[in-house]
Amino acid sequence: MTAPRAESRTVTAVAPGDGGRLDLVVATAADLSRTQAATLIATGQVSVDGRAEKAGYRPRAGEVVTITIPAPRGIEVIGETIPLDVVYEDDVMLVVNKPAGMVVHPAPGNWTGTLVNALVGRGGALSNSAGAERAGIVHRLDKETSGLLLVAKDDRAHRVLGAALARREVSRRYAALSWGHLREDRLTIEAPLARDPRDRRKVAVVAGGRHARTDITRLARFDAGDLLRCRLHTGRTHQIRVHLQSIGHPVLGDDTYGGGGGRRLTGLAPGRHALHAASLRVRHPVSGELMSFHCPLPPDLVAALRAVAGPYAPPVDEDPLAHFGFWGGEDDDLPTHATESSDDDAFEDADID
Repeated sequence: MTAPRAESRTVTAVAPGDGGRLDLVVATAADLSRTQAATLIATGQVSVDGRAEKAGYRPRAGEVVTITIPAPRGIEVIGETIPLDVVYEDDVMLVVNKPAGMVVHPAPGNWTGTLVNALVGRGGALSNSAGAERAGIVHRLDKETSGLLLVAKDDRAHRVLGAALARREVSRRYAALSWGHLREDRLTIEAPLARDPRDRRKVAVVAGGRHARTDITRLARFDAGDLLRCRLHTGRTHQIRVHLQSIGHPVLGDDTYGGGGGRRLTGLAPGRHALHAASLRVRHPVSGELMSFHCPLPPDLVAALRAVAGPYAPPVDEDPLAHFGFWGGEDDDLPTHATESSDDDAFEDADID
């Protein structure tokens, strides 16, 4: 099975003449975000009575706005029969528990075996606004990070969920094991992130980089490291991993950012690091209902936590995250109702290939 090839489409609208900007007229008429509308205007895909205008132009009443929406560029994705742990599914969205080791979407070096290949292979609708190679993908997780990930089945749901992420209205909390001991039980790391100027395959704290904030709560302190609950306020590439490295406490098992030595202690497989997207709270893109999803640690991280905890490990039949209080304290990050926004960083959680 292959992802369907989309075709370009044309939308025509008569300007209402209410003084609104052209980018807003285009966004409303074509059911796009303001960012998407502005991009179409800037690339010559929009005309007003046959002439080009800028995004800030205010069409007069009766002027005809013609919008050409190109087919998404991208590769043809081959559907594959790959088992997926679907935590939730309805007509417009899914929540998937992504395993460690799975790349989210096809890219050089990883054209098959990705989450998108698996989604296409299981059949059913997927949003296509970001191209076939990113079908359905609202945000991403690093290859070796496990846990909860949002998938949209249609373009409108994709846009609403992406806008909610951009406005910090989706709560994402990660469980992490870190080297050493934090100075305090609660801290906020607010440090700008960008490509590492010395190694373009990595991310670093860089003056002038994109704003990034991570709230961290220490749940337990063990001999060699801490169990942390990390809440993302932004979703920059490798954010938690780089922020923890920046304060001298990298994620255990993270070879890229200085925590690879923890593999001897945790028993984690090569390439796997101790980071798991365990909690997700989001407003449903259609009903607005607040939805909460929890995802316990996978077996390899349960074993890693028990190895690090030593005599303080919870009973074998008990959820380790529940034992250490991970699931509490969610009321302070309650997202508000999701509506559309022109700010969009929904694709920031990404591997650097």
